[in-house]
Amino acid sequence: MIGDAAVPGKPLDGLLVLDMAQFLSGPYAALRLGDLGARVIKIERPDGGDLCRRLYLSDTEIGGDSTLFHAINRNKESFAADFKNPADLALVRGLIRRADVLIQNFRPGIATRLGLGWEAARALNPRLVYGSITGYGESGPWAALPGQDLLAQARSGVMWLNGDADQGPVPFGLAVADMLAGAAIVQGVLACLVRRGMTGEGGHVETSLMEALVDLQFEVLTTHLNDGGRLPNRSGFRNANAYLAAPYGVYRTADGWLALAMTPLPKVAHLLEMDDLAAIAADPAAGFTRRDEIKRMIAARLATARTAHWLALLQPADVWCAEVLDWPGLLSNDGFAMLDLLQTVTREDAVHIRTTRAPLRVDGVRTTVGAAAPRIGQHTAALRAEFGL
Repeated sequence: MIGDAAVPGKPLDGLLVLDMAQFLSGPYAALRLGDLGARVIKIERPDGGDLCRRLYLSDTEIGGDSTLFHAINRNKESFAADFKNPADLALVRGLIRRADVLIQNFRPGIATRLGLGWEAARALNPRLVYGSITGYGESGPWAALPGQDLLAQARSGVMWLNGDADQGPVPFGLAVADMLAGAAIVQGVLACLVRRGMTGEGGHVETSLMEALVDLQFEVLTTHLNDGGRLPNRSGFRNANAYLAAPYGVYRTADGWLALAMTPLPKVAHLLEMDDLAAIAADPAAGFTRRDEIKRMIAARLATARTAHWLALLQPADVWCAEVLDWPGLLSNDGFAMLDLLQTVTREDAVHIRTTRAPLRVDGVRTTVGAAAPRIGQHTAALRAEFGL
C-alpha cells in the first residue's frame, strides 16, 4: 500500500477501489474516495496507460506525465492490464472479486463486451458497488457520441446561458461536466456503501456528463419549466446570472474588478452617492426592467476608485461584494492560507508535485496524502503477489 491511505481515522479506511476510468470524471471520483481513506488501484493499459497522461494543459510535464494526470491521480497504485489479453482480463477479474468499489467511464457497451460490465462484475462480487459514468446515458440518440466535457457543455444549455446577451456561447474555463459527474458518482457510491452495510448487497450507480450539467442548472431550469417556457434575458452588460436583477454582476474598478451580489439598489445608490441611481431605484422593478442601464451607471462610478476603496466602503455596510482575484492573488491571500489547501506529493523517482488537498475536513482534520501519481504498472508485480493473482 502506498502513501498514507491506511492512516487510522479516515472514513473509508479498509475499502478497496478499482479505478478503471480514464481522463477526468472517473479518476476524479476515485481520487476523492482515496482522499477519504480508500485504497485506490488504477487499472490502465501497459502501452501508454491512461490517455490523460498525455493530455497537457501546458507545456509542463513532470516525470514523463502531464500535470493534469498528476493532479487527478495522486496516491493511487497502478496495475497494468491489456483488456484484449485473456490472461490480463483474468487478473482484473481477480481484483474485482476483492474490491469494494469499481469505477469505469467506458463508452456505453464496451465494459459489457469486455466481460467487465455490471452484471458480470456482480456475479464475481455481489458486494461490489459499481459506478458508471457516460457522456449521455446508456441508450438514446446521443449515447454513442463522444462523452467529452466541452461537447456536453454545448448540448446542455450551460454554454448558451453563460456570457452577455450579445456575446454568443461561453464555455466554462474548466472541465465542469467531468468534475460534477465524478462528484455525483461519489455521492451514489457512498450511499450504496451505507446500504451495503445494512443489507450486504452492492449496487450499480450511474450518471453522465449531461445529467450532471442538467442538475447544475436545477434552479434556473425549474424557473424556466414553470414560467410558461419563457427564456431568461441575459444582461447585455457584465452578465452574471440571467435571472438576477441589477446590481448583480462584476465591475471594473480603477485597479481591478469587484463583484456585487444581491444588494438592494437604494442601499447601493446611497453608499455610492449616486442620486441618479436613487431616483431609478424608487421603482422596485427597475433592477429587472432597466438592468443594463443600471449596471452601466454603477460601472462608471466604480471605475473612479480602487478596489480597496470600495471594499472599505461597502463591506462594513454589509453589502455583499468581493474583489476578483487571479491565482497569484488567491494564493497570496491570508484567507486562502488559513484553509491550508495545498500539499506536496512525491514519488521515489524524485517527482515532486505541488497540488491541492481534499476540500473536506473530517472530525476537524483535512485529509492529506503523500504519494504522487504512479508510473504505468508501477505496482503490478506487488499487487499480483499480495492478492495471489
